[in-house]
Amino acid sequence: MRSTRPSSHTVRGAGRRRRKSPALAAVALASALALTTTACESGDATADGQASASATASDDGKLKIPADIRDRLREHGIDIDKWKNGAWKNWDRDDWLREANEYVNPIIEGLWNPDRMREAEEPGQDVDEGEIAEDQGKTDPTPAPVQARAVPPSYHANAPTAGKVFFDSPEGSAVCSATVVKDPAHPGKSNLVWTAGHCVHAGKKGGWYRNIAFVPSYNDDGKPVAELENATREDVAPYGVWWGDWAQTSDQWIEQGGSTGGDGAPYDFAVIHVTPEKGSGGKSLEETVGSALPVEFKAPAVPRVKRVVAMGYPAAKPYDGQKQYECESRPGRLSVNASDPTMYRIGCSMTGGSSGGGWVATGWNGKPALVSNTSIGPVTSGWLAGPRLGDVAEGVYDSVSKKFAGR
Repeated sequence: MRSTRPSSHTVRGAGRRRRKSPALAAVALASALALTTTACESGDATADGQASASATASDDGKLKIPADIRDRLREHGIDIDKWKNGAWKNWDRDDWLREANEYVNPIIEGLWNPDRMREAEEPGQDVDEGEIAEDQGKTDPTPAPVQARAVPPSYHANAPTAGKVFFDSPEGSAVCSATVVKDPAHPGKSNLVWTAGHCVHAGKKGGWYRNIAFVPSYNDDGKPVAELENATREDVAPYGVWWGDWAQTSDQWIEQGGSTGGDGAPYDFAVIHVTPEKGSGGKSLEETVGSALPVEFKAPAVPRVKRVVAMGYPAAKPYDGQKQYECESRPGRLSVNASDPTMYRIGCSMTGGSSGGGWVATGWNGKPALVSNTSIGPVTSGWLAGPRLGDVAEGVYDSVSKKFAGR
């Protein structure tokens, strides 16, 4: 589910459809790939009948709908009162906003309550298992499985930039993983979140997902499911619920991406700009969680990357989506299409729900940086693959940053 970029921004390579290479069969993606929608989990789309509507929060805690969002809603015949009362559940293809400049995501206060967050499940899809010249078109042997290890709580103390992205799809409520990243336009005060493109946009057969929101340090204390059944919102979202007031992904995902297989996977990334559901006292997301990762767009070619740590909230069995895990491994190469950038691939037991989770490695300056995100993996689990971030990813990132530079 990848998001789109504004129509005024041109992403390099956008608009070109690529032929599948015969190398794909030779590479053995005879075992079909599942978007980790296997890593995207979905469940009941029923909203809380008591939810009230707004679109953004001012520092005094009062909620209001910005004029630009009202205008975009009117352009598409969307009445905010009908939307808050459930009109967002209309997924008629003709009414499903698709293009980059059609992104609309008004806040529905209270929609993401603890039960709805906890019950977001996998959608039940059954599937079978340029800048990288020296790697282009190459695939290394399937890596040995690496058992994911539990991140010790509190997650805020040990992984403050990690969290979950919740959203609604035609199949129901859904969940991915995500990472707080730095914003060059607002040093120390970022409101940017990095995730997979397939966590915000359905790709070639659909449009934008709805009610997209980020929860940093979800279930910070690492409580088991049984203890979360009567949890308060503060228990599961101690640092608030942050709604995506803008999101972008690559044109390649919008034109090629789907719910299964590897089409568009080398460009499966997205950036979300968020705003608090309720007033945050004027603090940004980065200030609220106390940290944000830089994004490395010129990471070394795969053979030279010594180690990555992939993080996420796996939700498909044997996991339950309520706890944070990580896999540490040296990546190999995975080529889905010889004409596209080669992806990173690691052995990892994480399953659906971990999609969009950040991959952290040592950047050029010797400090931790985000170098990829979980995109695809086999339905049986065992490994994960993520895009190598290059010019297209940097274009998406810069576009979102510049859009909010003067705000």
